[in-house]
Amino acid sequence: MGILIHLGIFLLNIIYLFIKLFPTKNKITFISREKNEPSLDFKLLSEAIKKKDASIEIVILCKRLEPGIRNRINYAFHMFRQMYHIATSKVVILDTYCICISVLKHKKRLKVVQMWHAMGSLKKFGYSILDQKEGSNSKIAKWMHMHENYDYVFTSSQQCLKNFAEAFNVSVDKMVVMPPPKVDLIIDAKRIKDNRERVLKKYPILKKKKNILYCPTFRKNTGMRKDIQKLIDEVDFKKYNLVIKLHPLSKTVIDDKRIIFDRDFSTIEVAAACDYVITDYSAVVFEIALLNKPLFFYAYDRQTYVNNRDFYMNYDEMPGVISDNPKVIIEAIENKKYDLKKVKKFALENVKPQRHGYTNSVAKFILNIMK
Repeated sequence: MGILIHLGIFLLNIIYLFIKLFPTKNKITFISREKNEPSLDFKLLSEAIKKKDASIEIVILCKRLEPGIRNRINYAFHMFRQMYHIATSKVVILDTYCICISVLKHKKRLKVVQMWHAMGSLKKFGYSILDQKEGSNSKIAKWMHMHENYDYVFTSSQQCLKNFAEAFNVSVDKMVVMPPPKVDLIIDAKRIKDNRERVLKKYPILKKKKNILYCPTFRKNTGMRKDIQKLIDEVDFKKYNLVIKLHPLSKTVIDDKRIIFDRDFSTIEVAAACDYVITDYSAVVFEIALLNKPLFFYAYDRQTYVNNRDFYMNYDEMPGVISDNPKVIIEAIENKKYDLKKVKKFALENVKPQRHGYTNSVAKFILNIMK
């Protein structure tokens, strides 16, 4: 396999030599394989940059790398499109790993910014979990030059900086404390109110009781259904509504008439209409903390998760009751066992405040490195 990978990279670089003959434009290219459409961060940042300098060309390339031979062939053709725009841009902004950025030899003037899609550093990823069950194979990571050729890597706080440097295998001097643009919308009072009203309009029953949101992290297997059912069975539906919001990639379906199983809103939108939030190891915890919602942690498979992936943080210091027993979680909600001061402190430690707005700060940084 190593020989094939090296041969493929060699051929790509030969083709790229000719593509690099095209002149560099006053252009910024955004690349992601996280989704097939631009993320909120990409939309906000591209709009802010255009407002500051309308002469800059913006190109956004979003295509998820799906399993299957046909999908991989389609993605290979998409990579040629990436190569052209990378070669003719002054700056490339990523929110995931990009094969073309890592394996190709670029023009010296090009600046590459890794603006990771998740805030904070709760669970380990990248180089921190090589050869672990949920990580990449170290040999393949080396052959594919995983996370190489970055000039800057953004992180949401000083506390997360060393963890991100380890995950991306970059020196600390390449790290920049720069929370993502979407924080502007997460903390915007009008946006929070609008999200709440839209969710309540869709689910009028949420107006009648206190609302609990359960939003667990993504799991590849569907074995989580029985543990979710245990949580559902502990809820007193005379007092509470339960909204379950699974990860967009999750194939698990919860069929229980007592709950709301949402697929129409984002987690942060649903959270605006809820009074309590139960999660586990999801990075959404940082977004929920910014809303200053009471947090609870249903960690029924914690040891398995530690064995497969582990954490950067001391999980026992999360800002809320932690238990593998759903009864303990629901009783904590009923007895108001939470401390919003801890939640606020957690948010401030992991998402650095920006004086002039998060989107504006990122846009100014990008425009600066284009000069």
